[in-house]
Amino acid sequence: MPLKKLAIISTHPIQYYAPVFRLLSERGKVEIKVFYTWGEGSLKKHDPGFGKTIEWDIPLLEGYNYEFLTNTSAEPGSHHFKGIKNPDLISKVKSFNPDAILVYGWAYQSHLKLMRHFKGKIPVWFRGDSTLLNFPRGYIEKAKAIIKKIFLKWVYQHIDKAFFVGSNNKAYFLKYGLTEHQLVFAPHAIDNNRFQKDRSEEALNFRQELKLIDTDILILFAGKLDNNKNPFLLLKAFIDLKISGAYLLFTGNGILKKDLELKALAQPNIHFCDFQNQSILPVHYQACDLFCLPSLSETWGLAVNEAMTCGKAVLVSDKVGCAIDLVKQNLNGAIFKSNSYIDIHQKLGDLIKKKRTDLQLMGQASLHIIQDWTFQNQVKAIENCLSKIA
Repeated sequence: MPLKKLAIISTHPIQYYAPVFRLLSERGKVEIKVFYTWGEGSLKKHDPGFGKTIEWDIPLLEGYNYEFLTNTSAEPGSHHFKGIKNPDLISKVKSFNPDAILVYGWAYQSHLKLMRHFKGKIPVWFRGDSTLLNFPRGYIEKAKAIIKKIFLKWVYQHIDKAFFVGSNNKAYFLKYGLTEHQLVFAPHAIDNNRFQKDRSEEALNFRQELKLIDTDILILFAGKLDNNKNPFLLLKAFIDLKISGAYLLFTGNGILKKDLELKALAQPNIHFCDFQNQSILPVHYQACDLFCLPSLSETWGLAVNEAMTCGKAVLVSDKVGCAIDLVKQNLNGAIFKSNSYIDIHQKLGDLIKKKRTDLQLMGQASLHIIQDWTFQNQVKAIENCLSKIA
């Protein structure tokens, strides 16, 4: 009996998606083809958040069938609706003759056009991680929200199933018209095996480079240093706490880096490292004792998965999408009210006043919580849905 065929539509190779595609192919239960709609130019894309061109140092195009499509957009990119324009996307997908189509993200001209074309012809599935965490409160914002709700209900009428990443994402899909039977849980995940690989010797060497001793506690922020990530809130709370034996490390680049460095100039216990690629990033996680993500808005926050997979305690704002699923108060970390100096000051202080051994126990709880949030379970959810197609 021939394998069921799945066409996957994605803008460009992403370190959190490519391993899923590879695993789908390796397991041999389905035949897939990934259509990258941005085109080959996406391999050298400039990331404005990091302020540099990012080339991941892990393989993103190995082990699965894919094709880069021609993108005729005047301004190619995944940052706006007209940035993805593929004259031959529909015909290419038809040539593959899939049993179902899985679309990553609808807010691109070609993706939405494809969803509308194939609706009612073959199953159209969707993957996205949007939430309602920043739902508007003012009168004008609420009026805009009504228009948005009407539009999004129309958009999601064109899909048959959505693979939701967690609780906040599920609530979003339900609000915009999808029903329970249309929703399938496929956990947001990272490459747990790669992050769990023992890098303890490198991590110890890194701590020594930072001039830390065994009892010192290292707090890590890893990501873009921009306003949305809110690193200044973490910096101010840490400086004001003045706790001996506590250190703070910012790993990443962004528009706020110089200002952060200036603010921390007289603080010998605050360090900065440039953007670290995927092969080195696990060393930074394994070197720390507590990971903090103070974002104002975060649909999920896969950096939290990365830290927890490395067995670390976590402190996140309540606007981080994964918080409700992954952070258990006082078990593996804490959740603070977004942009609240008082709350982050208190909860950060409570955590870093602990001994390293106490934080390590919280890290073990993180490992237990995160163990089922895997690429394998994502793939099984997709395979299960394909197996039910007549």
